[in-house]
Amino acid sequence: GLLALLLLTDSRRDARTSSGGDIVLLEDQDRSAWDRAQIAEGLALVEEALRGSSGSPGPYALQAAVAACHAQAPTPNETDWPQIAALYDLLFRVHPSPVVALNRAVALAFAGGPEQGLAALEPIEQGGELESYYLLHATRADLERRLGRLGAAATSYARALELAGTEPEKRFLRRRLAEVEAAWKKA
Repeated sequence: GLLALLLLTDSRRDARTSSGGDIVLLEDQDRSAWDRAQIAEGLALVEEALRGSSGSPGPYALQAAVAACHAQAPTPNETDWPQIAALYDLLFRVHPSPVVALNRAVALAFAGGPEQGLAALEPIEQGGELESYYLLHATRADLERRLGRLGAAATSYARALELAGTEPEKRFLRRRLAEVEAAWKKA
């Protein structure tokens, strides 16, 4: 499971950043730049890990299964988000953590809409464990942006920007914040 996860994750390495070092979101990545040989090897290992597990699959096998869903989707719109959400449900049972819950919230948002994602974020935020994790705030910002709640999105992007650790993360968040603030002023 771990080897499958590593192969599938690494298969997207060349598409994750632009030539200038900027973050490229999964939905915007050039899938032709993904390493198909690594994907094929990873997919075979995922099947083996899921079949070979006695009882329920372990956390690495489940994470690899999520990565496999992404790797198998020819386009972002063809990603099986309901399946990914179901895999995160299983992963949370095996390895309950706030980060797994956050990833589940993202999957729910893509599967059923931003409102479902926001509803899944509420208990995570109330738990407080991810208050200083920039991706919690970036996720809320993105969901608020998708719903047209630009003021709330700007506030969350600003908080994510305060917490982001790397320059590529900060550049991405600055761009998103500027886009949201510009749209908010026009509204």
